[in-house]
Amino acid sequence: MTKETPFWQNKTLSEMSSNEWAALCDGCAKCCLHKIEDEDNGEIFYTDVACSQLNLNSCRCKNFSKRTALVADCIELTKDKLASLKWLPPSCAYRLLDEGKDLPWWHPLVSGDLNMVHTAGASVKDRCVAEADIFDLDDHIVTWPNEE
Repeated sequence: MTKETPFWQNKTLSEMSSNEWAALCDGCAKCCLHKIEDEDNGEIFYTDVACSQLNLNSCRCKNFSKRTALVADCIELTKDKLASLKWLPPSCAYRLLDEGKDLPWWHPLVSGDLNMVHTAGASVKDRCVAEADIFDLDDHIVTWPNEE
């Protein structure tokens, strides 16, 4: 019996179905952190401040289907927008596959465990604060979302 090649290894991102595209999200929630862009050079700085709609315990959006209406600067990650989203962290499956790389060992599609992203320390779980609890976003710049 031959083992079937996983869809992410034999399809381009643009060839994936909407279900396959959605399955690529590992649930790390790093994209749900506030970012600061340097207006002079375009450099992106990550913070440990989570969007108001992020459930800090589960690392899932509280209102996923309404998120773009509830949060003015929420960006829906689509195939068409992917190339322009330079702020996606290096561990993001969409970014990795777009760069011709494979998924990390802890990704749920590889590990078979939806919680492995948290167990491996690759998510924002227990590492972020709610935006309602902060005063100055600049005081919350962190480097860990850029970990690979």
